[in-house]
Amino acid sequence: LTAIVGMFMSTPGMVPLDVLILGSMGMAFAMAAAAAVNHVVDQRIDSIMARTENRPVAKGKISSQKAIAFAAGLSVASMFILSFFINPLTAFLTLFGIVGYAFVYTMYLKRATPQNIVIGGLAGAIPPLLGWTAVTNSVDPHALLLVLIVFVWTPPHFWALAIHRRDDYAKAGIPMLPVTHGIEYTKSAVLHYTILMALCTLLPYLTGMSGLIYLTSAIILNAIFIYYAVRLKFAPVTGIAMKTFGYSIVYLMCLFIVLLVDHYFMITLVT
Repeated sequence: LTAIVGMFMSTPGMVPLDVLILGSMGMAFAMAAAAAVNHVVDQRIDSIMARTENRPVAKGKISSQKAIAFAAGLSVASMFILSFFINPLTAFLTLFGIVGYAFVYTMYLKRATPQNIVIGGLAGAIPPLLGWTAVTNSVDPHALLLVLIVFVWTPPHFWALAIHRRDDYAKAGIPMLPVTHGIEYTKSAVLHYTILMALCTLLPYLTGMSGLIYLTSAIILNAIFIYYAVRLKFAPVTGIAMKTFGYSIVYLMCLFIVLLVDHYFMITLVT
């Protein structure tokens, strides 16, 4: 979704159909390849954790060799499509995303530091930039602003889940923040990052990228997210961590949809 929104935000008109279809296909192949590598590398961890124990590689339904071959095939197809039918810049940035997630995050950061999701979050935040460059063949500051929003959204999104799954991560030996620093510390981190995220989401309006429709919607969405983060920290009830996690997904979807609605509304006013 964020990649497609990036495409449409990059142009005042419609995205060319070939770019929309082939660009989305190339990026989807890359994301699937990175996920397949993740399943192979994390198969021991996945088999221990309740959330991931049914993944096909962890279950033994698909061999590691087949999964790697699948990932390699998808990666080659992705690079071919993006390089020859979109542009080399998008192909390069997509490759950066694959390497960042599948190798830097999955193979190293995830097991090395409780800040794994913060440092590695850049790879997961890159899709809006990929969508933008697929259309314009250039890196625009507004595209980087979309990356920033996803980047600062990632810690409160993932740490809310990590609080709920703390025992699983501890059992698997993964140094997630609730395991290394405790649940209360992580709750504070979720609240702090949520406030930082709320401030960052005002930038599209402050830079002239978006208008009042976006600003009003962002304020409402942020108020709800902060409400969940405050409850998580100061008035926890059973299931609040997963409710916060669930809302974070709805939040990002709605925020990017509103970005798009506002974008075309502003263009309509101008024309």
